[in-house]
Amino acid sequence: MIARKTAANALSVLHHLALLLGVIVFATPLLWLIATSLKTDEQIVDVSSMARMLLPHPVKWDNYPVALEYINYFRALFNTVFVTVMSVIGVALSCSLVAFSFARLSWPGRNIAFVLLLSTMMLPYHVTMIPVFLIFTRIGWVNTLRPLWIGAFFAPAFYVFLLRQFFLTIPKDLEDAAKIDGCGYFRIYAQIMLPLIRPAIISVVIFQFMAAWNDFIGPLIYVQDRKLVTLSLALQAFQSGHESEWRLLMAACVMMVLPVLVLFFAAQRYFIQGVTLTGLKT
Repeated sequence: MIARKTAANALSVLHHLALLLGVIVFATPLLWLIATSLKTDEQIVDVSSMARMLLPHPVKWDNYPVALEYINYFRALFNTVFVTVMSVIGVALSCSLVAFSFARLSWPGRNIAFVLLLSTMMLPYHVTMIPVFLIFTRIGWVNTLRPLWIGAFFAPAFYVFLLRQFFLTIPKDLEDAAKIDGCGYFRIYAQIMLPLIRPAIISVVIFQFMAAWNDFIGPLIYVQDRKLVTLSLALQAFQSGHESEWRLLMAACVMMVLPVLVLFFAAQRYFIQGVTLTGLKT
């Protein structure tokens, strides 16, 4: 019995050491990024020891105000948050409705339509980029933020497939009981189905949030006015003009990553729950 407890404790120690090693590996680039953003030019080129690389002395806080002034941070942040929020809302609404239709409703040609929807996943973005650009040009939406989020309201195929699989795991008895009580399809969708697939919705929100927040090619194509640039495009423009000023570039990178880190730590319980339960059968 004692030997088993000793072995279990040793295994637990090994697991924690492995997790600690993983944390160090993944956290080191972030720590280097933050440390570089607080250094002077002389400190950046000093790589004589690990302490000098990761611990700036003295700390150069002035890098952040200068970087914020160059990239017009708060305006770019507002544009990025707006595009991201609209994209997340569009994906959550459109994909859940379409997935509910494919999973719970019977209508002629449903399976054929689903196969056609999945086949669109085989088309790279670059194949449809020019036709979509011409459409937005014709309706006068170029040099606006609308092209960056309007596509989310047209049910991207991957998210529809993910949510459909979750809808299929819900017992049909719940739907039949709701129909007996007089519920229509939309009420069944809103009050019964959506709460049951919350982990999948959270996962979709996470994926779309990261995709919209880090999107670079979209703003590069459609945005020309400096007042409409997002953080990714502002950071690229800043890099082009200050590629040798690493301290300012790293400060700008920290300011782009900071909102995502704050959001993650504020809602990590929901994020982890969504990612964990996505692959489980409910």
